[in-house]
Amino acid sequence: MVAPSETPGGAPSDAVVLFDGKDLSKWQQRGKGPNAGKLMDAQWKVENGYFITGGGTGDLLTREKFGDCQLHVEWSSPTDVRSTSQGRGNSGVLLMSRYEIQVLDMWQNATYADGQAGAIYGQWPPLAAPTRKPGEWNVYDIIFEAPRFEDAKLAKPAYFTVFYNGVVVHNHKESMGPMVYRQVAHYTPHPAEDSLMLQDHNNPVRYRNIWIRRLGTYDRPEK
Repeated sequence: MVAPSETPGGAPSDAVVLFDGKDLSKWQQRGKGPNAGKLMDAQWKVENGYFITGGGTGDLLTREKFGDCQLHVEWSSPTDVRSTSQGRGNSGVLLMSRYEIQVLDMWQNATYADGQAGAIYGQWPPLAAPTRKPGEWNVYDIIFEAPRFEDAKLAKPAYFTVFYNGVVVHNHKESMGPMVYRQVAHYTPHPAEDSLMLQDHNNPVRYRNIWIRRLGTYDRPEK
């Protein structure tokens, strides 16, 4: 049995709570600069029940790894708007550290279609743009089906279903491959599970209430 949350957006009983408003113990950080590629304890600032992206210090990755999943994440761009296009509240939610749903302040902010908030970055724009004003909280609920590989070849691509502030913006949409910038994506074999990643794009984006559920199959008995 799975007990639902008593509050909307809360974690059900079988979810892994990745951030409960208190600390980043479920995460580690991939360094930049002199620490490039090095994994270390997360250094992003935690306050008032949320945390803030690291301002160029490096991406966050979960210590635990996941494949097929249901993910809930809430984010907010800065109230003080200081830039335009991809320079406003830019971050990203990367399933398996590869397959990205873009985070961006889209309030009266023009940018390229597949770089909007809610886009499968560099591949598919969202079906709608239900963004909130800067400083307000946005919600992503993501159903992700991980790709399958057989004999080092792609057997089934990854798929996204994404709700952005309750609005469907991707409906079982195929991913062309891992996120790449201004290139054609291509799949390469990788493990069946990998870390969830939050991108540090040098913008102070806030995150809160992050939880994830592993998804089973219909022929697997419920615990």
